[in-house]
Amino acid sequence: MTGGAIGPTPRRPGPPEGRPTVFAADEQHAVEVPLDRLVKLAQDVLAERKVKGECELAITFVDETSIAELNQQFLGEDGPTDVLAFPIDDELVESGRSPDSGTSGPDRPDPEPGDVPILLGDVMVCPSVAARNAVEHSRTTDDELALLVVHGILHVLGMDHADPEEERAMFALQEDMLQRLFRDAV
Repeated sequence: MTGGAIGPTPRRPGPPEGRPTVFAADEQHAVEVPLDRLVKLAQDVLAERKVKGECELAITFVDETSIAELNQQFLGEDGPTDVLAFPIDDELVESGRSPDSGTSGPDRPDPEPGDVPILLGDVMVCPSVAARNAVEHSRTTDDELALLVVHGILHVLGMDHADPEEERAMFALQEDMLQRLFRDAV
């Protein structure tokens, strides 16, 4: 995995009721993506990591051009990568209109902080890069996509692999989750 986490670790606790929602979109056409299976995997990873309450995670499968642009913009790296994770900051979203952050309008009260779902973050995956990596790692493309989804979610939840100890812990956890939640779940 050449991508990484971008942004601070989310620290806001979610509301006690509700459950996480995973949104997924396939915005590329080069590689078939088993979207339903990967959404289920993401839901299982969030449950396994004890993420509770009403919160949202977005997973987007993009083409090489899109991921290369994001890689350059946010990491300063040239070329496409396999996965990027964007944890959402722990600051509450300011009410009002974008881009001027004016009022929400005369007919709408500001939302109560408890009414706004917690945004965990976004995971961007490039299936074309994943397919190439799968061949190099002697895996199926679906296994590689699953690995990248789990890897990205763990970054969104605050894990990293900047030093050898963190890397061992994160990679062991993701391999364990992949085996139990994806490979054995067929």
